Amino acid sequence: MDISLDLLLPRETASVPATRKILDASLQALGVAENIRDDIEVMLTEACTNVIKHARRGDDYTVRAVIHDERCVIKVIDSGRGFDAARVPEPDAGAETGRGLMIMRSLADDVRFDSYPEDGALVALEKHLDYAAGSIGGRLAESRSPQG
Repeated sequence: MDISLDLLLPRETASVPATRKILDASLQALGVAENIRDDIEVMLTEACTNVIKHARRGDDYTVRAVIHDERCVIKVIDSGRGFDAARVPEPDAGAETGRGLMIMRSLADDVRFDSYPEDGALVALEKHLDYAAGSIGGRLAESRSPQG
């Protein structure tokens, strides 16, 4: 099973809940476990919010989500100047801001930050999906497995 969503969004705060709802509706329809959907929602919110706050260039950004069997990969792509994730300092304990990268790293099974100084930045987040018994997504993923 391969499901792909490509969203070209304005760099406005209203795009964040719209994006979350679109992806969550897809995951919910497939029967993805609620705790996994919650993690994806938070990761996606952090990645999109960082674009809106920090990209500085470009009027829009892209969210690309691919659901492949038991894996969801989300790429958030902007046209800003990019950044070096390794050089972003850890937030102070109790800080109200600056925790986005830390949150994404803690919730994603794999996370990658790529920066292209003239073309923007890419945040890639990967999460393993668990499906409810008998769910559409579970049945579709099983049908592609070697023993299915």
